[in-house]
Amino acid sequence: MEYRHLGASGFKVPALSFGTGTFGGKGEFFEAWGATDVAEARRLIDICFDAGVTMFDSADIYSNGASESVLGEALKGGKRDKAIISTKATFRFDEGPNNVGSSRFHLIQAVDAALKRLQTDYIDLFQLHGFDAKTPIAEVMSTLDDLVRAGKIRYTGVSNFSGWHLMKSQDTADRYGYPRYVANQTYYSLVGRDYEWELMPLGLDQGVGAVVWSPLGWGRLTGKLKRGQPLPDTSRLHKTADMGPPVPDEYLFRVLDAIDEVAAETGKTVPQIALNWLLQRPTVSTVLIGARNEEQLRQNLGAVGWNLTSEQVARLDAASAVRPAYPYWHQEGFAERNPKAV
Repeated sequence: MEYRHLGASGFKVPALSFGTGTFGGKGEFFEAWGATDVAEARRLIDICFDAGVTMFDSADIYSNGASESVLGEALKGGKRDKAIISTKATFRFDEGPNNVGSSRFHLIQAVDAALKRLQTDYIDLFQLHGFDAKTPIAEVMSTLDDLVRAGKIRYTGVSNFSGWHLMKSQDTADRYGYPRYVANQTYYSLVGRDYEWELMPLGLDQGVGAVVWSPLGWGRLTGKLKRGQPLPDTSRLHKTADMGPPVPDEYLFRVLDAIDEVAAETGKTVPQIALNWLLQRPTVSTVLIGARNEEQLRQNLGAVGWNLTSEQVARLDAASAVRPAYPYWHQEGFAERNPKAV
């Protein structure tokens, strides 16, 4: 397994990491993702370790804390020291008036609760799950600084931030000497390339590595979807399509046609092509793979150890290209001074 620096930090993470959103299965939304129990989690974690996948990502809201609890239990017995634990907080956890957001109160509470569920003394990478416009950024950054100094978290990152949210946070960190964000857990896939417009150039400029979530386009690049055929009964899109990023059908199948061509040339599967394409993009530190069972996990692990050719990458780029939003399409006309990140 290739290891890459997490942004501009000195910390290395595997090119593929394991997302534990399938652990727990509490609630209708996460039940559609999967309901992996502790015994199966141990088996999947052992397969990951054997393949060199040592980073495991969770969040407090995944199955209302059950994902973290299953992960913590599965890492008992000497496995914690081998693992990199990544988790997130910010979104509402329960009905308490302060149990939401990135206030000093909630972040300290959320980290302490996550440590208990994970049965660990520290979190390797702690990320804000979303931007909190109602809490001063200086309060957020000073709280994270306190948590780092206390040894409860080691590196910090964000998720679902806009460019100005992230840049203003970095500026605040620089002004007061707080730890800078080194990770951006972001949606990015062959059918979702908005990340390239602003967040990728920012990542290059500010040393923020992408931790890619939903690299298979919210379950659309699994190889199960076929043009002119109904959605398979086993697809979680039946329950979750409206909750994720929209993808027009004609665009989706244009991309899938290109992936199918490359898959036929390489002998690889559709998910392996989609994941390998991501691993060649600028700023990508690690790509989160999920799996409800051993078969899915082993297939996703097959995305490493080889590379698409530059011609194949160019074909996939062309098939998945969309016109950027303003002002990014306008800046493309001034490429001499505004070169693209990819």
